[in-house]
Amino acid sequence: MSVETARYEGAPRRRTQIMAALRRAGFLSVAELSAQLGVSQMTVRRDLRQLAEANEVTLVHGGVSLPPGGVAGPGFASRAQTHTRAKQAIGAAAARMVRPGDTIGIDSGTTAAEVAHALPAEFDGCVVTHSVPVLGHMLSRPRARVIGIGGELLHDNQALVGFGVRDLTRRLRIRTLFLGAGAVDDRGVYVRSEIELSAKHALMEIADEIVLLVDASKLTAAAPVQVCGLDRIDTLVVDAPLPEPVAGAVRRNGIRVVPA
Repeated sequence: MSVETARYEGAPRRRTQIMAALRRAGFLSVAELSAQLGVSQMTVRRDLRQLAEANEVTLVHGGVSLPPGGVAGPGFASRAQTHTRAKQAIGAAAARMVRPGDTIGIDSGTTAAEVAHALPAEFDGCVVTHSVPVLGHMLSRPRARVIGIGGELLHDNQALVGFGVRDLTRRLRIRTLFLGAGAVDDRGVYVRSEIELSAKHALMEIADEIVLLVDASKLTAAAPVQVCGLDRIDTLVVDAPLPEPVAGAVRRNGIRVVPA
């Protein structure tokens, strides 16, 4: 059997492996897939094109992600069980920044949800959110006002998303937005899917201050879709020392760092 024949006959098995890895990670680069599968990047790109033509994946710069609505990676409940202490510490540090009577925004994601959990029982301000777990938790805080911004349910993030969010936030203003992320590097803040952007951008536009919540794993993670550059961030709450060049970018942009 020729090398060319073997490569083509192995394609169905490779594509199955690609889909399994993608459902775990949500996003993979061509280089990562090449190393995992032991084939050239050209072969990987050929496999990805075929998967994209079948609408099983979405091609993005440098790699591939699941299409909007696809089941990507472990679900919200599983992610909530990873780096739990770090996320709780970050949530507590962020909640200490909230003043009595404040109006705050809480983004989707497991780390941002910890801000709601850490709010004092007597908090009597207002929470604006598209996070279903945050909305559920705030049922136990009857003194607080809660405004849910709606849209289509994104199951993996347990969040309500869609372009209609902008209409709902247009007349709102929040003092502080607690923003989550899938990954962070010196160029900015990233998430796994473009469908997450509408709600995040809508909340960012009405916030006086943007506080980014990052556990150490996000500083080495990869995600394909940029939310914003670090110049949009005012404060960073993080549980570990920042690696270079992220630390340099934080200094250049005058971002306040709050250790958790």
